[in-house]
Amino acid sequence: MTAQPNRASSGRASIPVHLFPAVIIAALFLLFPAAEVIADIYLYKDENGVFHFTDQPSTPEYRLFIKQWRTPKPSESPSSSYDPYIDEASRLYGIDTALLKAVVKVESNFNPRAVSHKGALGLMQIMPQNVAVLDIQDPFDPRQNILGGARYLKEMLNRYGDLNLALAAYNAGPAAVDRYKEVPPFTETRSYVQQVLHNYDTLKKR
Repeated sequence: MTAQPNRASSGRASIPVHLFPAVIIAALFLLFPAAEVIADIYLYKDENGVFHFTDQPSTPEYRLFIKQWRTPKPSESPSSSYDPYIDEASRLYGIDTALLKAVVKVESNFNPRAVSHKGALGLMQIMPQNVAVLDIQDPFDPRQNILGGARYLKEMLNRYGDLNLALAAYNAGPAAVDRYKEVPPFTETRSYVQQVLHNYDTLKKR
């Protein structure tokens, strides 16, 4: 998997249909690594059920999959550049801006193109199955991702009425919290809750 989009040549790759959507999206970071050039990524599935990706579609079967694929350098994405979207989400859902920033910090370290090993996407690490539910068209669009993530966090806050449980549900899913009736005994989840709360406390003091 060596294809890479650039100004001079197109990148193409094929992935079997049995792969989950999250894995497909994560695989694109191997197929089209860290390009500084903006390029749209197109997709089509052939008669054998194989997905094909390219930045320069050659046939009408290709459909736009991701708009303006680009992995920015860390220096191009300072956390302050997302303040307008965080402020908007804060007003819309009644969540402290410091809490939203703390979640983004722990989830993606303010990388809008972040993809986790589980396939979570973007600044607030939205799972693929939640993208459509949260009215997100492009999970790598900072505004859409932050508004969608804030909406989901608000749903968890309303559901549990407790910040620790809401954060645990954001990380591990509400089913896990419902099962244990507390922060689930998962090392990753408990560490996640502690990290967000620590960052939240630090940001509130600024």
